[in-house]
Amino acid sequence: SEVRFLAMQSVAFTVGPRTAIRRAAVKQLRESGKIPAVIYGKIAEPQALTLDDRDFNDMLRKHASEHLLVELTVEGDARPKRLALLQEVQHHPLRRDIMHVDFHEIAEGDMVSVIIPLESKGVPVGVKVDGGLLEHVLHHVKVRGLIKNIPEVMVVDVSELGAGQTLHIGELVAPEGCEFLGNASNPAFTVTAKRGGGDKEEVEAEKPADKKK
Repeated sequence: SEVRFLAMQSVAFTVGPRTAIRRAAVKQLRESGKIPAVIYGKIAEPQALTLDDRDFNDMLRKHASEHLLVELTVEGDARPKRLALLQEVQHHPLRRDIMHVDFHEIAEGDMVSVIIPLESKGVPVGVKVDGGLLEHVLHHVKVRGLIKNIPEVMVVDVSELGAGQTLHIGELVAPEGCEFLGNASNPAFTVTAKRGGGDKEEVEAEKPADKKK
């Protein structure tokens, strides 16, 4: 199947240093429209940060995934720019607002593992001709490689899938210089066959003859 990759572009974002560590102080920080965050990695010691809630959510809405490559400017930091992966966004289990953000600082030559969205393109022949149903089984895939080679989104052409056929992770083409992590036999897309029997005449023929009284 044809696979198309949408390149991952770094996003510029400004954050501030954070001194609020205790629970009460962090709660007050959230109530003021800020999100607590942390940046960590091999380059420097972990640092507590604060983000503007509205600006951060605006940035997320413009992208297909929360796993972004971010060019951070930390106010007051000696280094003007810090390249980082948006590693984790923690949401409140009920309200779904953002509670905490983790950034993983990296260098351009680092090998990294990133979870990227897996999307489909086209209408399978098993749906269009045979009346089957396309099931999108796996919505994300984990990829390892140099950050410059990892796409933001992976789009798979499913138009050749017939009824009863499945496309597995191992059958997809990985981005150049990257590899998929996980079980290659995991299904990504499948077309289930149309349920039901043949036409009316065949169904009637299968019925047992009525018993004579």
